[in-house]
Amino acid sequence: MMEPVKKFAAFRALHVPGNPLLLANIWDAGSAKAVALTGAKALATGSWSVAAAHGFRDGEQLPRDLALANLGRILAVVDVPVSIDLESGYGADPEGVAQTLALAAEAGAVGCNLEDSVPATGDARPLDEAVARLSAARRGAGADFFINARTDVFLQNPPELHTADMLESALERAHAYAEAGANGLFLPGLIAASLIEVAVARSPLPVNIMMMPGCPPVWTLKSLGVARISQGPGPYQAAMAALTELARTFLIEEDA
Repeated sequence: MMEPVKKFAAFRALHVPGNPLLLANIWDAGSAKAVALTGAKALATGSWSVAAAHGFRDGEQLPRDLALANLGRILAVVDVPVSIDLESGYGADPEGVAQTLALAAEAGAVGCNLEDSVPATGDARPLDEAVARLSAARRGAGADFFINARTDVFLQNPPELHTADMLESALERAHAYAEAGANGLFLPGLIAASLIEVAVARSPLPVNIMMMPGCPPVWTLKSLGVARISQGPGPYQAAMAALTELARTFLIEEDA
């Protein structure tokens, strides 16, 4: 079993611009074991997938205790660093976020995604409020825990409406989040290579891009200097589609 301190260091070292950490996002112990069998160097849950697998909608509808229990079951069957998607931190205030991060770290996670939006509406929190929550998260998690600060500037608008001004807003948040203790910058929804290139060049934090329709291929993202590439709900959706097709074929054959 890898020692906790070594897991923190190993996970942080995987975030290399141009040689990114590739994460096929998981949702339970079974999917964790399946991805670990490929030789994956690290694993990360995706909140949308975890919620869907348990019969909930995304947006902190999945109870925090259930999310942490799911993390525990994952950690019991794999021996690679695991990051958990904690959405907006499951806290009405910064202290609540600190408590959530402390629980995740105590459970054995090496890092988390932490959003700057309001779960109920998807609206971005005021910058000072988001910074206060992130600072509390750092205090709760400890110094070694990898906080991947997610800003939803791009996710709130379709790709054809993404602009340089939106990127400036995201970069302003990136600098504030870095000062508050973040380790990475997650920009879900951003798919334009030209904007990704600028984001990577100017971000004070290693950049995480999520694969989605229209996104450049992995090799292009590598050439742009991206340090982390995740798949979000893609693996779960693909797995459920395959299961549906398998069941459909089986039932058709049974009726024949």
